Parts: sequence; C-alpha cells; structure tokens
Amino acid sequence: MALDADEIRRYARHIVLKGLGGAGQQRLKAARVAVIGAGGLGSPAIAYLAAAGVGRLTVIDDDKVALSNLQRQVIHRTEDAGLAKARSAVRFAANLNPHVALEAVETRLTEDNARALVAGHHAVLDGSDSFDTRLAVSDACYHEKVPLVSGAVTLYDGTVTTILAHETDEDGTPLPSFRCLYPERPDPESLPACEEVGVLGPVAGVIGSLMATEAVKLIAGLGTPLVGRLIVYDGQAARFSEIRYKWRADNPLTGTAGSPAG
Repeated sequence: MALDADEIRRYARHIVLKGLGGAGQQRLKAARVAVIGAGGLGSPAIAYLAAAGVGRLTVIDDDKVALSNLQRQVIHRTEDAGLAKARSAVRFAANLNPHVALEAVETRLTEDNARALVAGHHAVLDGSDSFDTRLAVSDACYHEKVPLVSGAVTLYDGTVTTILAHETDEDGTPLPSFRCLYPERPDPESLPACEEVGVLGPVAGVIGSLMATEAVKLIAGLGTPLVGRLIVYDGQAARFSEIRYKWRADNPLTGTAGSPAG
C-alpha cells in the first residue's frame, strides 16, 4: 500500500530504520488492529499504534472516562469525563494522525460477541482488566487465527506476552495459548481490583508501550515476538524477568490427540 508525500515525511524515522523501512511502513498502513480497552494499557498502545501509522484501528470499550482514570489513562482529557472511552480514544488518535481509519466500538466484549469483534484484524491487543474478558479474547483470537498481545498491570508490576496459538513451531507443535499460561481460572476474590489496591500510572505506560512494540513487530515481521514468554516488569525494583511457558495438551482448546481444536 503506497505512502503519500505527507506519510513519507511523517514516518521518516521508520522509513530509514534498518529492518523496518518503507516496506514495513506499508505493511503497517495495510494492517487492521483492534485494541480491547482504552484504559491504562490501551492508552499508550493506541497512541503509539496511531503514531506508527497502523491503517485501521478499532477501539473496543464500553466504559466512560472518569476523573480517577486520568492518573494513568493519558489519552483522555479532564473535559472528557463522562464521555465513552472508545469515543475519546478515537478523538485522540484522529488528532494525532489523520491517516489512520478509526472505529469506536462502545460494547463490552463477551464470550458471545468476541469472535465477531476480533475477526478480520491482523492483531489484537488486550488491555482489559477482567480475567473473563481476557479469556474470551484469547479464545476468540485462537479460533479466528488472529495474533494476540496480552498485557496486565497491578500495583507496581506488569506483564506482557504474545500468543500465536493458532500456529505451530518448526516441529509441528502448537504454540502455547493463554490457557496454557493460565490453566486454571483464578478465584475472582484473589484478583485485586485497581480501585482497591491502586496502580502506579507510569507502569501502565511501560506495559502498554511494550504491547504496541509487539504489535508493530508482528505486522512488520521484525525481531522475535514474545511467544511462549511472559515478560514481568517489577516497577519498584526496576527489573524485568521472563517466564517461559509451553503448549499444554490438556488445555481446553485441545481437540483430539493433543492437537488444537478447529
């Protein structure tokens, strides 16, 4: 997909970047990306994806902007309080880059609508704050064969991983799914709510930016994605660590003989 003169100037630092270049920028322009949640993680992800020149960006969120969001959800303004987050996020992205086609979906993603919402995208970024939503997104991406970048934050910490469970490695083994990483559904009471325990705002920026980086890598064919690797960021210690995980034949996505279900 050709770039016009304004886009060539706008993306000049990408175009001269070894490994990305004009071809990678054209792939970004041709890409369709969905972001689930326009909150702490979605804010930096949406900002960097729009700035990077992703051709079509879908923002899915049924919540409204509140004053308590603004300490970390940096794409929303004080005057946006009460406005739908998806609509506020699209307004921000449109002002940042008019070359991006934008869609605000003011709907809560559920098991019933997840596949329809993620279908047709080249990548999905999940920054939702509910384990049930994250599970629904991951299952939908698996069945629709859409790459998924999943992030989470709490307190001073955050995690991010990339999931390509619809693909296999060079030996034909399925790549791990979200359910391989989290084989058991946690007790809801064991998952602290942000409004109860808090979160350091910049930590959301770190993880959301990493999520955007993973999406750009996937679309442009750069580097090594975080497949089978969960990056854990400890904001207090200023330390990154990595947890590796593999495909589990006993996870609920399994069909017969340990193969992925169709």
